[in-house]
Amino acid sequence: MDIHECDFCAGQMHPKDCQLVVTASEARTNAYCPHSGFAVGAALRTTDDRVFTGVNVENASFGLTVCAERNAIAAAVAAGMKPGELQTIMIVASSNPVASPCGACRQVIAEFAADNCLVIACNTEREDFSTWHLADLLPEAFEL
Repeated sequence: MDIHECDFCAGQMHPKDCQLVVTASEARTNAYCPHSGFAVGAALRTTDDRVFTGVNVENASFGLTVCAERNAIAAAVAAGMKPGELQTIMIVASSNPVASPCGACRQVIAEFAADNCLVIACNTEREDFSTWHLADLLPEAFEL
């Protein structure tokens, strides 16, 4: 892809990241969030340019809720993604400020992150986004 597909970044994102915005936004429409009404979509790109999506899935027992980021990673792992192959993960939600990943998601991202893994959070309705390197969000991540 050579063109920006998202409507709001004004060319500030790499075209592949714009594609992730669109993909995560589309996935977000399938979020299961009857308890909070807070829909989240995630899309990740691997080092070999495969793309996987996830949405948040709530549960009446809130502790059993699973975040969109972890569901996208689970889908990628089910398709064969290995540690070190997660290049970029995009999170799309309606929040102000943009919704950065929770601590559990940060640690799961770290398990599969490539060097210089990017984490991008967007609020497409406010035309707002933030980009971080995972190491900035989770310095000294737990490792075995």
